[in-house]
Amino acid sequence: MDGFTIQVSVSGGEVQIEANEAGLMSLANHLVVLAQKGTPRSGHIHLDEHNALEGGSTALVIGKLAG
Repeated sequence: MDGFTIQVSVSGGEVQIEANEAGLMSLANHLVVLAQKGTPRSGHIHLDEHNALEGGSTALVIGKLAG
């Protein structure tokens, strides 16, 4: 999705995810794909400043639990 902005940071033991509308839609799409039955239980998405996140962001891994 073009024009998206997503930032991830950790402060005081909390993970903070901030995004514009396009960024929130992008994250929502990632979650929908992971939630689908055809996605392997070991499926995951790795986001970092070289792949989808703004510079200086903390890397984020979103995964699907088995079970």
